[in-house]
Amino acid sequence: MTLVAGVDSSTQSCKIVIRDAEDGALVRQGSAPHPPGTEVDPEAWWAAFGRAAEAAGGLDDVAALSVAGQQHGMVALDAEGGVVRPALLWNDTRSAEAADDLVREHGPKAWAEAVGSVPVASFTVTKLRWLARHEPEHAARLAAVCLPHDWLTWRLRGFGPAASGGSGADLAALTTDRSDASGTGYWSPRGGEYRSDLLELAFGRTPLLPRVLGPAQSPGSAAALRGDVLLGPGAGDNAAAALGLGARPGDVVVSIGTSGTVFAVSAAPTADPEGAIAGFADAAGAFLPLVCTLNAARVLDAAASTLNVDLAEVSRLALSAPPGADGLTLIPYLEGERTPNLPDATGSLHGLRLANASSAHLARAYVEGMLCGLADGLDALTAAGVPIERVLLVGGGARSEAVRRIAPAILGRPVCVPPPGEYVADGAAVQAGWTLGGRAEPPRWNVATAEVHEAAPAVWIRERYHEHRESISSAIVGMK
Repeated sequence: MTLVAGVDSSTQSCKIVIRDAEDGALVRQGSAPHPPGTEVDPEAWWAAFGRAAEAAGGLDDVAALSVAGQQHGMVALDAEGGVVRPALLWNDTRSAEAADDLVREHGPKAWAEAVGSVPVASFTVTKLRWLARHEPEHAARLAAVCLPHDWLTWRLRGFGPAASGGSGADLAALTTDRSDASGTGYWSPRGGEYRSDLLELAFGRTPLLPRVLGPAQSPGSAAALRGDVLLGPGAGDNAAAALGLGARPGDVVVSIGTSGTVFAVSAAPTADPEGAIAGFADAAGAFLPLVCTLNAARVLDAAASTLNVDLAEVSRLALSAPPGADGLTLIPYLEGERTPNLPDATGSLHGLRLANASSAHLARAYVEGMLCGLADGLDALTAAGVPIERVLLVGGGARSEAVRRIAPAILGRPVCVPPPGEYVADGAAVQAGWTLGGRAEPPRWNVATAEVHEAAPAVWIRERYHEHRESISSAIVGMK
């Protein structure tokens, strides 16, 4: 049996799955947590990878491995390969002002046409502008910039400072893939090239950038493990999830994790000057238009904390309340928001009365508010002409019975819920198998049958949500 490993180096943890390269059967898996916060020393990812590998029973029998990682994060390296400062993660919003400035300087339409997306605080290009402005001493030391999965792949190849166990800097050995490169704000999915002019605009110069590999193109072997372990190119987390789910054109994935994402596999690139849709590339040669919200599964965590119950009880309470929670509406901007682009917004509760001042109503409002934000993502993809034939609901939040049963009414479509799984890590494993096998297309492993949930669309709930959301947006804009 030939085995391949897929790694999901996410915001919260490192997960590793080991699968049979022929049929995708799960052999074993392991995980280890990452430290909390919106900035982290990348060495913590390396340490977590080691612990996750040990928890998975080791990697001695693995023939190929690929790393999927959280998108956008800025890993700044000096000329010796050392980390200049802790990596800024995608959910670090301190570069919101820099994003606004870059959009104003170049224009939203020009950004969308150049790189498929209008920059927001998540994007690497905005973090580089922030670094140049606020930490010029660190900016001066920066020789190369890469993404989390790029850095881990580089370390797996044996590179990095000798003091950290690496064999040397060799910054020219840094590689990335088209899916993750498309989230930087300075690589064009349509043109397949870096836009150094935009990097110059943001940072004032062009540091060394990772070489962009094609689908299934290997950067080399994992010398840090064994010399014969082939590495895949890696991928951004959402692109890897699409591979893991076997998503095809017409499929839209609604993923409820740390962030909420709504994305589709598309044969054509998108360029939304309004900024709602990020026009990313996928990991298989096509495109991945995506809408992202900052507030997803942690809205459910907040409900549990507010009500002093566990997540299972949040679900039970939510299902015991009527649809619409008798007029109670949550705008769940608990960590600011990315779509719409309101990084300084806060959450708000509307329509509170004696009649709906109960734990059940509040739990329902939390679930419906989170789903309304994701439903806006479906609307944006539809408006952009992206075909939607099937909606797949995945992520930690999809494990909630209330989410699964309420989602069709809020999203306005039946939803297919695959069994809970590590689909980002699975997608990385698919990519490892693809790289190892040298096939023209990724292997199509069997994906377990999804359960289907249906409900009549609750248009009125979304209309009320939009009314309150627009009042918040208008108030924030008026304060600027």
